[in-house]
Amino acid sequence: MGSSGERDACVDLAFASIVFPRRDSETNALLLADSIRAFAGGLSESPLRFYTPGDGSGISEGLKDRLSGLGAVLVPFTIDDGLLGFPFMAHAFAAARAEEDAVGEAGVLSWLSPNTVVLGEPLGFLLGDGVSLGFRPVHHTLIGSLFGEPLDPFWSLIYELCGVPGERVFPMETHVDGATIRPYFNAGILVARPGRGLMRAWRDKYIEVYDEPALRGFYEGDGRYRVFVHQAVLSGVILSELDADEMVELPPSYNYPLHLHGEDETDGRPVAMEELVTMRHEGFYSDPRWFERMPAGDSLKRWLLERLAR
Repeated sequence: MGSSGERDACVDLAFASIVFPRRDSETNALLLADSIRAFAGGLSESPLRFYTPGDGSGISEGLKDRLSGLGAVLVPFTIDDGLLGFPFMAHAFAAARAEEDAVGEAGVLSWLSPNTVVLGEPLGFLLGDGVSLGFRPVHHTLIGSLFGEPLDPFWSLIYELCGVPGERVFPMETHVDGATIRPYFNAGILVARPGRGLMRAWRDKYIEVYDEPALRGFYEGDGRYRVFVHQAVLSGVILSELDADEMVELPPSYNYPLHLHGEDETDGRPVAMEELVTMRHEGFYSDPRWFERMPAGDSLKRWLLERLAR
């Protein structure tokens, strides 16, 4: 079930995500929770927690009741207001708290972005012996570093701040545009051994470096650096903590971006969402024509429609 240090864990897997007191975030959280219970097969009854910044008082009673009915637990966590306002800082805090809670409870923690829908039994989350992380690459290159080109100033700084050994850098392909880049991990799906402390290391390093003057220069030059620095720091932390043989890249059927289906240039582009294990979305339900436009069968679309109507 787990590495030697975690063989006393009670369950194979625990799920965790984050929810904010906003209608769209609550809708996403409920779709994720419902989909885990409906489609995750033998893992569908795994522990499930949603972390929310503050005392939880802003979360609607409807969400609390529905999560409770699904056997999911809502967990408030503390974060300074100044940090809360920085992109994805709350996600790093929540993931770290989820990791702390999973130590001794589960052999593996599956941290999922709340805009995830589980569509099949995620057996890939059950990491093999000696494997501490299951991951997916980022969707697009964006601020990533192409593997065949010299290391640019931004990634040189990230590697310096995170203490990345050069020999740990390896090539990976982005999910949608198929570019070969240096390791750039998607923060929306992290499947990790809680005892390794990767989420806590990510949070701690992010707090330490996010406001570095050298990084602020990149933010000011291109706003994408501010938005995506959380994934860059995550990538630096992973490379500093793990050897390549301690990681496994999950198949493209995991963390597939529904909202980028039309841009997918890879051979693995699915015809329909039913081919996937987990998908990501950007609030597909905000499009009034989503039912006819979604590349999925009527059964799945009706299931989604029923949940959105509640």
